[in-house]
Order: sequence, then C-alpha cells, then structure tokens
Amino acid sequence: MTRLRESKSFVLDTSAVLALWNDERGADQVERILKTVGFESKIYISFITLMEGKYLLWRRVGKETAEEFERMIRNLPLSRVDVTDSILNYAAEVKSTTRLSMADSWIIATAIETGSALVHKDPEFEQVKGRLELIPLPYKK
Repeated sequence: MTRLRESKSFVLDTSAVLALWNDERGADQVERILKTVGFESKIYISFITLMEGKYLLWRRVGKETAEEFERMIRNLPLSRVDVTDSILNYAAEVKSTTRLSMADSWIIATAIETGSALVHKDPEFEQVKGRLELIPLPYKK
C-alpha cells in the first residue's frame, strides 16, 4: 500500500487490466489504484493495451466479449496514451535491448515517457527493473 502513495502516476499493463476484468488475484490492487485517480494520481493506459486485451478476448471468447471489454476500458478513469515520436524511440530501445514482446515494449515506453510506475502481472518485466518503477501484482502460477 505504501508504494501506491509514493507513485504519482501509473500505467496499467494489459495483464493488470485483464486481472481486473477476470477478477484475478491482484484485481483488488488495480481497483485501489483506480480509486486514487484525480485525488492523488493519474492513471494511463497505452493504446496497445486496449488492442492487446481486445484481440486476446476476441480470440478466446468472441467478439462480443471483446467489445464489452473495450467499453469497460473506456469507462474507467484512464488516460489513453497514443504513439508519439518519443514513445516510439523508447519502445525501439526497449525492444532492441530486451527479449520483451513488441506490445510490452510500447507499454514500458509509455510508462517511461509519462514517468509512471508500471502495474503488471508479467515476470518478464523484471528485465527492465531499474529503468522504471515496477509494481508487480501476484504472478500467475
């Protein structure tokens, strides 16, 4: 809980948003973060997170569920961050220096650009530990 107070802004990774959607372990932490918006902090989501969550759900359970997911995202107190030259450059650097996916590189670049802590459930993000603040949710077993 202390870490939430230290961070002034957050970027939610796709895994964090899906934890909320699926009510997985860590969903309560995402909800707590969402309740801080406007009072203590700003919460961002990368454009790629919306696409990644939507295509994963579409593939797994169908288009209708994917569209429900998109509606949920759009109704949350999130600021969507689209591509900028600076984010593109950070994403290229992350992708070229790690084994992370392209989507993860965009999400990390968004956190770096906004000076935000990255909230996630992905142990692969440990590759960028030290480059930005990471707030790991319980990893899936």
